[in-house]
Amino acid sequence: MNYTLHQLQIFLEIVDKKSVTKASESLFLTQPAVSIQLKKFQDQFPLPLTEIIGRRLYITDFGKEIAEAAEKILEEVSCIDHKINQYQGKLAGKLTISVVSTGKYLMPYYLSSFVNEHPAIDFKMDVTNKLKVVQDIEENKVDFALVSVLPDHLNLETLPLLKNSLYLVGGSEREVSLQGDKTKIFKEQPLLYREKGSATRNTMEAFIEGNNLPVKKKIELTSNEALKQAVIAGLGYSIMPMIGIRNAIEMGSINIIPYEGLPIHTMWNLVWLKQKKLSPVAQAFVEYLHRQKDSISEKYFAWAL
Repeated sequence: MNYTLHQLQIFLEIVDKKSVTKASESLFLTQPAVSIQLKKFQDQFPLPLTEIIGRRLYITDFGKEIAEAAEKILEEVSCIDHKINQYQGKLAGKLTISVVSTGKYLMPYYLSSFVNEHPAIDFKMDVTNKLKVVQDIEENKVDFALVSVLPDHLNLETLPLLKNSLYLVGGSEREVSLQGDKTKIFKEQPLLYREKGSATRNTMEAFIEGNNLPVKKKIELTSNEALKQAVIAGLGYSIMPMIGIRNAIEMGSINIIPYEGLPIHTMWNLVWLKQKKLSPVAQAFVEYLHRQKDSISEKYFAWAL
C-alpha cells in the first residue's frame, strides 16, 4: 500500500460530498486532479470503493469501511501536529462551525483575526441550510453554530453578535412597473421564498400569516444568493436579510420597499450546547469574541448597528 495522506483527504471529501465535482470545488482542486487521485487510491485495493449507477456516484460498503479507517488515520495525524504545536506553546487544535447560508456574509469577519493569530488551528466552516445546522449542533458534530433564530428544543449557550434585519425588497426594474397600493405586491405579484426550514422563510411566512396577506404565487429557491439574483432579475418580491443584499441595494439593482411592520429584527447568535465541554481552542474563541465582537461589528457592520 502506497496511498498518501492527500489521497485519504480527497477520498473522504468524495465520500462526504458524494460527487467528484463537488469534492473538487470544496478542495479548490480541478475535477481531473481529483479523479486522478481517486483512481490511484482505488487501484491499491482489490475491491471497488465507488460505483456509478446512472450518473450518480455511490460509495460501496467496502468503500465506507475504508473511509472510516481513513478518517481515523487523518485524526491521528492531526493529533500529532497539534501536540507538536502545543509543546511549542502554540494554540492548536480543531475549530468547527456550522453556519446557515446567509451567515456566510457575517461569520468570516468574526473569525479572521483569531484564525490568523493562531495559524496552528485547523478550522472548518460548513455553510448549509438551517435544518442541517441544527442537526450538526444537536448531534455534537461541531463546536459552534451561527443562527438567526434559536432552535427552542435545544439547551444552548448563546453569544449575540449582530442585529439581523429583514426587509421587503424587489428588483429595480420590476419595482418601476409597480404603481399604487403596496399590498398589491402580496395580492398580485409572485413572491420568492427560501426552502422549507430556512429561518428567512419562516420569518417571511410568519409575517404574511400574521397580517392575513393573500399570496398569489410562490417561487422557491434553495440559497440566499439564488434568491437575491432572482429578485434582481425581476422574478418577484421577497423579504430578505439586509446582510446578504446590501451591495445590490447600493448598486441600485434591488430596492427596499417601505411596508408597515417591516423591517423585522432578529439577532445573529453563535450557539453551542450547554453541556458541551469546549476544547481549549473553542474556549479561546469564545473569550476572543467576548473581547472583540463589538469592535468587529463596528468596523465591518456599522450600518447594521
